[in-house]
Order: sequence, then C-alpha cells, then structure tokens
Amino acid sequence: MSPVAEPLVRISIGVVVERRKAESSWIDVVWRGIGVLPDEPEMKPWTVIREQDGATLFYAGSATVDLYRSETERYRDNLGSGAPSIWIVLSPTEGTWPYLISAVTADPAEGEAFTGASDNLVEAVAMPEMVRQTIEDFIAEHHVETKFFKRERSRADPEALAQRRHEGGHE
Repeated sequence: MSPVAEPLVRISIGVVVERRKAESSWIDVVWRGIGVLPDEPEMKPWTVIREQDGATLFYAGSATVDLYRSETERYRDNLGSGAPSIWIVLSPTEGTWPYLISAVTADPAEGEAFTGASDNLVEAVAMPEMVRQTIEDFIAEHHVETKFFKRERSRADPEALAQRRHEGGHE
C-alpha cells in the first residue's frame, strides 16, 4: 500500500452554515453551507452570527483547504471558471448539532465526488480573495504542464481472427 501524500500547503478557513425554516410539510428546517471566512475567527463552533428573516447563520467551525502538487490542473480550472469556488461538505451527526464539517476543498472533482454519499450536504461557495491568491501562488510554484500523447492503435491482424485447429484435433 502506498503512503498518502501530505498536502504541501494548508489554508485555514472558517465555515459559515445557514439554518432556514423549510417551506415543506415534510421537514422543519433546511441546512446548507453558505460561505467560508479567510482564517479562523475567534469564535467557538456553532456560534450564532446573525438571525434574520427566518434564517440563522452559524460559524460552524474551522477547517483547512489542503493543496497538493498533483491537483494543480484542477485548481487552475477552478480559478479559470469565472466563479472560483470552495466546496463545503457537511455530514450528518448524532451530536449536539445535526452536521459536522467533513471537508472543504478547492478541487472541483473532489467536491463533486463528495456528492456520492446521499447524506452529505455539499455546497460550492464563493472563494475568498485571500484563498484565491494563495492557490494562484501555489499553482505558479508547483504546476507542471503535462503533454498529451495520443496512443496509436495496433492494426488488426486478420490471421489472428482466422479459425485455428484445436489442440485436441477438433475444429
């Protein structure tokens, strides 16, 4: 088994979550990640930030966006998308609060992969300028352009498809 690569850079952020009264007869409230704060604010997790119009914003806690050399192309695609995003992944828990922060990522493919678990709440939110600049610097330092090589297919050998005599003498 190969060792898991360590991130080269870790960006500390704070995660903001919203609880809103649901307009549904099946559920009471809807939870979703709505933003990230650069750095870690000096607040305890699940501190109420604001209550307004049936919605409550919470500072859910801190997390890190981990940057890996092997993912620079996807980070570059994210920054070039016109709306750079951070994906917040919240997983259900049986604790005091209904969700915990499972992950945050700047890798669009990883963010999409987290949607495979039906219980996860995954939201793409706007990337703060400070985080964007750090990722841009990381790409400039670590990205290596890989050249695409198209493989040549081997020509079919018609003789390989011809009938062969079976070793037992039967055709």
